Amino acid sequence: MCDDTINTNQRQFECWQAITGESMKAAWIVLISLVMAMPVMSQEAAPTLRPDTPINQEGTPLKMYNVNNEDVKKKRNYPMQPPLIPHQVRGYQTDIYANKCMYCHARSRSEESQAPMISVTHYMDRDGNFLADVSPRRYFCQQCHVAQTNAKPLNDNDFKDIDQLIKAERASR
Repeated sequence: MCDDTINTNQRQFECWQAITGESMKAAWIVLISLVMAMPVMSQEAAPTLRPDTPINQEGTPLKMYNVNNEDVKKKRNYPMQPPLIPHQVRGYQTDIYANKCMYCHARSRSEESQAPMISVTHYMDRDGNFLADVSPRRYFCQQCHVAQTNAKPLNDNDFKDIDQLIKAERASR
């Protein structure tokens, strides 16, 4: 394809273009093939929250569980898990005008309300600078925090935290 005996810069550049052009064509063909096969692969293997309902039909809604309104903190399932909300939050206003959660959990209100103060990380911007008020990216609490319920998990989970792994390792010795 490329004649190595011709040693001009122009010819070497033309050879390089021809080789990389063919490689790029092959790469694009592989990429397009993979992208076209993805819907077929995902339909077969991916678990879904719509078990027996075709995508073009509306299924029976899942049961709504009651919120545990015990004000008792639950154990976290994994490191850095946002704490669960141990009380009812239905009807709480959280918008650009007000955040009902801050009525109790703000730094200035936690002593009076006896509610835990939100983490200091909620008062930091993305660059790690501390702010006088809650960071806008942490303002909408229920992006991360959810109310506690006794709902059955939607999918099986065999997650083991590090404490369980250490205990199992020690027990096996």
